Amino acid sequence: MTAQEVRLCGLLLQEHFGEVVERIGTHLLRAGAQNLRTIANETNTPLDLVKKSLCVLVQHGACEFGSGRRGPGSPVEYRASCERVLRVLRYPRYIYTAKTLYGDTGELIVEEVLQRGHMTMSNTVKTVADRLTHNMEEGRSMEYSEVVSAFSKLVETHFLQRCPPVAEMGTAATSSNPDCYKLPHVTLTGRGKRRRSSDDSEEQRGGKKAKMDSESCGDEGIYWQVNFERFHQHFRDQAIISAVASKLDQTSSEIVRTMLRMSEVTTTQTAAYTQPLSANEIFRSLPPNYSISRPILDQYLSLLVDDPMEFVGKSGDSGGGMYVVNLQRALANLARATLESVVQERFGSRSARIFRLLLRKRHLEQKQVEDFAMIPAKEAKDMLYTLLSENLVQLQEIPKTPDHAPSRTFYLYTVNQLPTARLLLQHCYKTVANLIERRLFETKENKRLLEKSQRIEAILASLQASGAEPEQLTEVEEMITAPERQQLEALRHHINKLDSTENQVDETVFLLESYIFSTKTK
Repeated sequence: MTAQEVRLCGLLLQEHFGEVVERIGTHLLRAGAQNLRTIANETNTPLDLVKKSLCVLVQHGACEFGSGRRGPGSPVEYRASCERVLRVLRYPRYIYTAKTLYGDTGELIVEEVLQRGHMTMSNTVKTVADRLTHNMEEGRSMEYSEVVSAFSKLVETHFLQRCPPVAEMGTAATSSNPDCYKLPHVTLTGRGKRRRSSDDSEEQRGGKKAKMDSESCGDEGIYWQVNFERFHQHFRDQAIISAVASKLDQTSSEIVRTMLRMSEVTTTQTAAYTQPLSANEIFRSLPPNYSISRPILDQYLSLLVDDPMEFVGKSGDSGGGMYVVNLQRALANLARATLESVVQERFGSRSARIFRLLLRKRHLEQKQVEDFAMIPAKEAKDMLYTLLSENLVQLQEIPKTPDHAPSRTFYLYTVNQLPTARLLLQHCYKTVANLIERRLFETKENKRLLEKSQRIEAILASLQASGAEPEQLTEVEEMITAPERQQLEALRHHINKLDSTENQVDETVFLLESYIFSTKTK
């Protein structure tokens, strides 16, 4: 774990859970597994606050606990997970994917489960139904059965899974839970209730009522969490499909999409290839609106197999030919394209030409680089030294004699894709942390103006609800002056830009992380 990862984790914890949780979380990331007393002493935090912070981290899966290193009977130790904290960065993408696949209901289900860490099915259904009803027209409400249906689909496609049972010693069960996608029999009938401002005084009574309701639904103690690996598999598949579409054409990408869809639940996250599929199966599973004849499909499959990107491979001849999607090769090629584009953006197209040449030829002397890239000697030398100073290119010495004399030594330039990808990933973590810090700074600088804007919006909402006159509404709106309104608009535009940049950098982070992970499991 690097300093950049810990810094980014700290910023994410602070933004989502507050300063105390951030202090405890970053301390555990740096110090490793520790017991409760040690954490409290080393962070100078009261014991009850440490307990609450650890509860938050455990609830969101960012912290594990187990018996101490001295064996049974020793104090329980807590260990923070850097990888799990970094997933917080991708929450908007998970929610947006659920919306794309399962509409507003799927979006709110995933949002609620992410916000709470884990929830029972009955509680999720009721909360989501209430939220959807609140946004509907007066007199309309959301049926529980519709939310149950969306929840079931998310479980069937493995986007949601049961939380693993906790063993007696307090550690999460390590063996895979056989019932992790088994839906409980829940007795839920009714509709979502509209939340009204007058209900605020009854919030405590409502909380007790919700608790009583959940007890009689038949799923007590069965908690659900978001299956991040399944979302990551979906993101990886989408990246492969987009790459095929831009490299070849839409029909080729649709064939690859069909192959990935057919094997999405049967292919594990660590698999190098998808399950072999026959050309007959692929032909039958193509979308009905794609009127491709069987001979045309065979031609497309041959084209995909022969393509230098090697996204699709042939594994046999039965059933008209057996085909697989080469996942590891696809990720390596996507990471390679990312590295090339970074070099091009930072150092220009000529440096990118040298970088691509070294990736393809593996080892070249300076004179060979100049000749193959067709770049004048002085320029090529400058570019190679710039790339070398940025650690994007490595220099390998091969001596002819044991004394390593420069005149009797070959100096070969090369690119090692994996270390370069790791280096770029650290740069991405640093960039995201800088973006978050900038956004927090902008918000803090304009805190007074933002609070004033929120107060006025709240007054307007209550006046509209009580049927106020248009003159009254205009009078309240004019409480914000023209310069202030302009400043607010500029601030919102700036923060939206920072947010979208954050999401774009995270797409690069995801590709590089997936590639590095795939090389570990090779």
